[in-house]
Amino acid sequence: MPADLFAAAADERLTAIAPLAQRMRPRSLEEVAGQEHLLAPGRPLRALIDADRLSSVILWGPPGTGKTTLARLIAGATTRDFVPLSAVTAGVKEVRETVEGARRLLGEQGRGTILFLDEVHRFNRAQQDALLPAVEDGTLTLVGATTENPFFSVTSPLLSRSTLFRLEPLGPAALRAVVSRAAAAEGVTVTDAAAELLVGLVDGDARALLTSLEVAIALAGGATIDVAEVEAARSTRALRYGQDEHYDVVSAFIKSIRGSDVDAGLYWLARMLAAGEDARFVARRLVILASEDVGMADPAALLVADAAARAVEMVGLPEARLNLAQAVVHLAGAPKSNRVTLALGAAERDVRDQPAGRVPPHLRDAHYQGAARLGHGAGYRYPHDDPSGWVDQQYRPDHLEGRRYYQPSTHGQEARWDPPPGRALPEPPETAE
Repeated sequence: MPADLFAAAADERLTAIAPLAQRMRPRSLEEVAGQEHLLAPGRPLRALIDADRLSSVILWGPPGTGKTTLARLIAGATTRDFVPLSAVTAGVKEVRETVEGARRLLGEQGRGTILFLDEVHRFNRAQQDALLPAVEDGTLTLVGATTENPFFSVTSPLLSRSTLFRLEPLGPAALRAVVSRAAAAEGVTVTDAAAELLVGLVDGDARALLTSLEVAIALAGGATIDVAEVEAARSTRALRYGQDEHYDVVSAFIKSIRGSDVDAGLYWLARMLAAGEDARFVARRLVILASEDVGMADPAALLVADAAARAVEMVGLPEARLNLAQAVVHLAGAPKSNRVTLALGAAERDVRDQPAGRVPPHLRDAHYQGAARLGHGAGYRYPHDDPSGWVDQQYRPDHLEGRRYYQPSTHGQEARWDPPPGRALPEPPETAE
């Protein structure tokens, strides 16, 4: 009994001195901020937890999105034994001991075991292979957490036996809810400007937000947290702008890249990031610009922009700012063409203003039973059967066959675009430059 009392007292003291992020961990699924796509009533992970029917899962997401919190909530909801291990400190020996303990518990009491493996990407192949038989036969239910892409860091056999759930960075509304809850728990007031600054600086990471708020509270020495305390806590100067300025800065950013001014593009990028602009928003704008303003003048521009957007998701800030900067330099320096945009616009106008027209019979689906009797596919010429790889045949409704939408510019690779012989078509419909 005294040992229990001492343990309880130690736990109480640890709770009192624990970091704010630890003290603010949700105690129920209802308190979890964000991740509605997984945890809203009726959503897949929520249903499995509520029913205590969780099978092996991998929780993948950036830091501070709730992976460990979810594991703890699973521990509180399950009737199975819950064993936490860290891939940083555990080895094959600890894994085998856990497997043996799970088999013993299953045989003696009929209870299953959930193994929570934090930082699962740090397990090497031998360690993951040691887990595989127990996961495969159901001795263990694995709950793995990782910040790394599991398709690269988790072995294929283990991944194929687990359900992958991806946790997203917390959105502004969820982060503001975390600020409000923490402020109420600490008995302080956080001004709207300070809360917005905090939300904008942490890139969807609730733990980073709570850590910064805790430092700001210590610096404030009072009951009100304002921008100055947040700036000091984050060791940064807040460069803020309102909603109107947001659109102005984004417009300047896009127009600078469209105008091939590399340095101006980098300046506006730096200014947006310093103001806490969502890096994913910036990446999306670059992906759009790659097709809208560069297009076929440099087809690789879209690949570069897409790679930068993927880097933002996988790496996150601050490192991903380098990937965004590389994309800005490439897009600004690339030859420009809006002919893809104009071509699609012309085609959309014909779809809107012209009769729809029927699909030419030779292009219709001829794979189902009875299609041949309807004449579908009759007369279709397979281009690969021609030595040139091209045949002259109609691909559009009759009344649109003479329309031309895509007109290559003389810029970059688009100048070398060479349509198949015989496709010189009449002048295109009018398009607004």
